[in-house]
Amino acid sequence: MIPGNEDVIKDIVESIRRLVRAEYLDSLKMSKQFGLTGPQSLVLRLLIKEGALSSADLSRQMYVTPSNITGIIDRLKKKGFVERIRKPGDRRVALITLTESGRKLGKTIPDPIEKKLINQLADL
Repeated sequence: MIPGNEDVIKDIVESIRRLVRAEYLDSLKMSKQFGLTGPQSLVLRLLIKEGALSSADLSRQMYVTPSNITGIIDRLKKKGFVERIRKPGDRRVALITLTESGRKLGKTIPDPIEKKLINQLADL
């Protein structure tokens, strides 16, 4: 480590901690207000933006494992926000689509804190 950089490193680590805390509080607010976890709301946003996607596509775009995305989709399906339909021409692949209630909810949820941060950084 370069001498004199300790304060800079401490500031960076503290900023990361604040970001993690803000992410947690944002997720908690989303859960209380809309009954969704952060990953669940991200699935709704992705499906609104991209249309029907396979669970493999969702897992790649969200940087989560296939087994993790299966659980997220199962919980959203149980709430009535998504459904699985067979891909035309390839019955092995199920596409995840929004239900009407999922589409309505997805359009009302606020942007995630990451997007807010990106927008604020872009203004610098």
